[in-house]
Amino acid sequence: NLEEDEMRAIAAVLPLALALALPAGAQAPQGAPAANTVESVRKAVVEDKRALVARNMQLTAEETKRFWPIYDNYQAKLAPIVQRQNRAVLDYVNAGESITEGNAKRITAEVVAADGEEQKLRESTMKKLMSALPPRKAARYLQIENKIRAIHRFDLAERVPLVP
Repeated sequence: NLEEDEMRAIAAVLPLALALALPAGAQAPQGAPAANTVESVRKAVVEDKRALVARNMQLTAEETKRFWPIYDNYQAKLAPIVQRQNRAVLDYVNAGESITEGNAKRITAEVVAADGEEQKLRESTMKKLMSALPPRKAARYLQIENKIRAIHRFDLAERVPLVP
């Protein structure tokens, strides 16, 4: 299952990504699983990405009220974009050696369109975050999300064969 494979890939690389997101010398919040164990991150991503984000955001009570609606909206709008990207990967894989010029053009256009849609979503979310949170915390969330998305993109790229 591509989604399970994506989660495994994210879980394998996320400890490093999250470690890079923490300032030098910073530690994970009390009660949080160690960020350097693959199993704890795998479990967190698969079972509750939201909790993983919460542990790394260090929000005040007031910031929490403003942040989570933006987060939920972003995740809801991101889901269909990720589905489009995943479908494009499957189209490339399924076409294999027999991909036609027309299919190559269609799939490539779909990938570029989905990427553009994701960029627009990221920009609109950034504006909302910057007005709802201190800029450093808004930037922190975008870093966390971008690291997760980068891992997703790497996972997809690894599975897509080059067009013959």
